[in-house]
This record gives sequence, structure tokens and C-alpha cells, in this order.
Amino acid sequence: MTSPVPAAHLAELNVATLRHPIDDPRIAPFVEMLQPVNAAADSAPGFVWRLVEEGAVDATGLRPAGEHVIVNLSVWETQEALWDFTYRSGHLEVMRQRRAWFERHVEAHMVLWWVPAGHVPTVDEALERLAELRADGPSPRAFTFASSYTAAEAAPHLRAVPAGGGAVTSPAAP
Repeated sequence: MTSPVPAAHLAELNVATLRHPIDDPRIAPFVEMLQPVNAAADSAPGFVWRLVEEGAVDATGLRPAGEHVIVNLSVWETQEALWDFTYRSGHLEVMRQRRAWFERHVEAHMVLWWVPAGHVPTVDEALERLAELRADGPSPRAFTFASSYTAAEAAPHLRAVPAGGGAVTSPAAP
């Protein structure tokens, strides 16, 4: 008899190195798209949570991966929900223009991993998973759309939700 797979959600981190400071006029078209794209994410089917800087509407002011690197960290109910938002919504237009605003990455810049449903990943956890992907390649702990693993395959690697914290309380929970 197999043990049941715990309920899991898909966490996603991507990092992007800005070509110019975030307040530079050459980055303005990207900045102007942030609010509508984030609003679309927040209301997308399968969206659970996204990182937002305290007192802000997004995470572009955070620089945990370097002075010129912005981060996007989110959680989705399924890989399909994240794929649909990323490649079948207005978000795709931002991706088409990314070379105007961001440096081309020579190493992995996006990582996916399964988390227990209700767990809100930390930035440190996300950067750790990206480092694992860069160092070891895809695995059930850190993968990409092109090299994905199911929640069942990742079940032995799911981190427990800390007692008294880390649970998602609303779709916009910080």
C-alpha cells in the first residue's frame, strides 16, 4: 500500500538582472506593466501567493540576489496554472520584451519546486533552490518547466510547514 501524497503547491522563483536602474526611463515600460501583470496574476486561476515588499505593491525594491537583480517569488496550485499565466496571458507580452530591460542569463534564472499546501516559501529558501538547480541540475527538489517533476515525485523532499507560521492566510498574504 502506498502512502498518500501530501497536498502540495508549486513555488516559483525567477530572477532578472536589470540593464539599467529601476527608475531609469529605459525601464519605465517594464515598470508600467508591473501593476497590471501583478493584478492579473493575483486573479489568475490557481494563484495562491506572491512576494510583496512590506509597504509596497510588488517586490521590485527587494534585492536579495544582488543590487541589480529583481526577484519574483510566487506559489501556484498547479504547474498548469503557472504555465497558463506565464505563457497564455498578458504576461507573455512582458516576456517578449524582456531583452530590452534585462540582461541575458547564462545560468538558470528560474526554479520550480513543490511545497506543502499552505507553506509560504522564504526568499532564502527560494534562492537555495535556485542554487541547487544551478549546481546539480534538475531534481525533484529544484526543476524547470522543461525538466519538471510531479508533486508525488517530490513528496519525500517537501518541507514541513513550521508550527504556528508559514501558512497562507489569503491570496495576497505576505
